[in-house]
This record gives sequence, C-alpha cells and structure tokens, in this order.
Amino acid sequence: MLDKIILFPYWLFLKIRNWVYDKGIKAVKEAPMPTICLGNVTVGGTGKTPHTEMILSILGDTFTWGGRVLGVLSRGYKRRTRGFRTVTAGGSALLFGDEPGQIKNKFPEAYVAVDADRVEGCEIMSHISGFQKAAELVILDDAFQYRKLKATMNIVLVDWDRPVFQDRLLPLGGLRDLPERVGEADIIIMTKCPRELDDWEKTSRARKVGIFDYSTSACEGTGIKGRRQFLFFTTINYCPLRAVFGAADNRYIYSKQAVVFSGIARDGQLLRYLGDTYNIVGNFRFRDHHRFRTGDFERIMQVVLRHPTAAVITTEKDAQRVLDCRRVPDALKERMFLVPIKVEFIEPEQKNIFTQIISAIQ
Repeated sequence: MLDKIILFPYWLFLKIRNWVYDKGIKAVKEAPMPTICLGNVTVGGTGKTPHTEMILSILGDTFTWGGRVLGVLSRGYKRRTRGFRTVTAGGSALLFGDEPGQIKNKFPEAYVAVDADRVEGCEIMSHISGFQKAAELVILDDAFQYRKLKATMNIVLVDWDRPVFQDRLLPLGGLRDLPERVGEADIIIMTKCPRELDDWEKTSRARKVGIFDYSTSACEGTGIKGRRQFLFFTTINYCPLRAVFGAADNRYIYSKQAVVFSGIARDGQLLRYLGDTYNIVGNFRFRDHHRFRTGDFERIMQVVLRHPTAAVITTEKDAQRVLDCRRVPDALKERMFLVPIKVEFIEPEQKNIFTQIISAIQ
C-alpha cells in the first residue's frame, strides 16, 4: 500500500502526459521520411544499440532498402555538445555520445546524427548537406517516450528477465513509463532470451507483455489495446575479443585471468560469458555511461600489477569512452580488449518474418 502512495504522483504525471498526446491536445508531428522508433518503457539494459545495429544490417540486405541512405538519430546521451550534430567515424564520445559513435564506426555508410529535438533532427536529415545525402529512412534510438514525433513504426524492447507488468515505476522499480504503453507498439522484442524456447514458453511470455491469442508460427497476437502486435525473441551472441588500442598484444587474449570493467546497466550476462573462459580476478562496475578518469585506471592497474598476465576486458560501449581518455597507462593499452556483441533471433523463421515487416515500411 505504501509503495502505491509513493508512486502515485509519478503515475499521475505519466497518465496525464500520455492522455494529452493521445487526445491531440499537444501537437504531434511526423517526419519527412519513414521512421522506426526503437525504445522501451524501462531504464536501460534492454539492448537498444545492438538491436539498432541489427535493424541497420537487416535493412541493408533487403531489396527495398539495400543501397539506400539509412539514418540513425539519437539524443547522444551525456555528450558535451548541444543541438544537431552529424556523427563522424572515430569521433569522440564527448561530442556525440558513446552509442552513436559505436554505430557509426560499425556502419560508416549510415547517416548517424544526434539531436535532443527529434523533430528538428529528422527535418535536417531529410535534406542534402554538403557531401551528406539525405536520409531515406531513420531509426529513432530511444524515442518511445518522445511523444512530439509520431514514428511510422514503433518497436519496444522488453528484457526477458524483467517483464514490464511485474515491475514497478521509478524510483521503486525500473519502469520509466506506464507498462500499458507496450500495447501501442507495432512490434515487441523480448531481448536477452535463453537460446532454447518452446512454444509454451513463448506463449506464456506473450501474455506477460499483454499479447493474447499469440501464434508462435506467425509471431503475432492481439495486444492489450485490441490491436494486432508482433512479438519476437532475440538473444545475445558474444563475438571474439578485439583490441581497444592499436598497441595491444593479442597474446593476452589467451590468458587464463581477466580484469573486467564496465559502465553498463547490468553486467551479469557479460560476466557469465567471460567466466567460462577466464578466472575473473577483478571486476569494476561503474554507472551506465560513466566517464572514465585517471583514478579509475589507477585502480584497475593495482589489480593488474598483482596479476601481470591478466587481460583487461570491457564492452564496446565503454571502449568508446576509454578512447577519449588521454592518460591510459601503456600497460593497460597493451592488454585491453572489448567484447563485441550481436543480437540474433531465436529462430531463423522469426528473422524472416521480422525482415518482411520492417522492409515494407513506407
């Protein structure tokens, strides 16, 4: 009972905010090009960046969108700049944020930009600017709560271990929006799933996100708001380690020990993966999007000095911010590696259905 009293002001604020947009009291605009909004209703940890990369890769391989200019628009969380910025490959996380920089490095042909004003950002991206061609489709990163812009298609990510209807609003839980809003998504993706799921598990999980009469073969059912919704299941695939700095000695990859550091929402799955190969002799957890400083590397070095053969391992996202640091000890540079990740559908047929849906966007 006490938790409901504590959460009531935030619940009421969200209820009123969504109502004024749903009723058209507050203006909502559409972008000049087709847009795919990729978001969630929880705070961090659902895998928006690797799913953005997956969608870019899938669209780039389709007949409809292959060879065309695909864009990604993010607000560039924790960057030190303001307004609209076109992200450049190898650019600083201080200018663009870590995740937009990561995406641009992997997809140099994509038009990646940052702007807190998504309406303005899409408008700018719809025009030719210098050598930059206009974006013909834009993926809106983390924009499900940005109600001023109506996306052509909404995709909501839900963590397998955190079903939204079993969570609570901030600050007592992880919800930053009302769980019922998942009913407004065209597609729901259950992320970080176990690799093996049977039909009963899929149907049961569909009900937990508000989808009923779920067809496991067609990946669709009836949502809580009475509209057709598609539900897909993805899992994380960790790829071989890659050097963060050019001076790295790849022999450290084959060490039996590792020191791990990360500034991500949750590191449990990463540690389980690395624990299958390495004896983790040190683990440093930082806040999500943490800006690394000299003192952080000094603490890591203290563990490295006690374990001189250990590799130092971090995430792709964290590596973007590490590269902004001027005083990374050489002893860390030569042994520091990142773990690339990719998301994959649990079943190939799910990928085929998903591809058909998003490639048909107009």
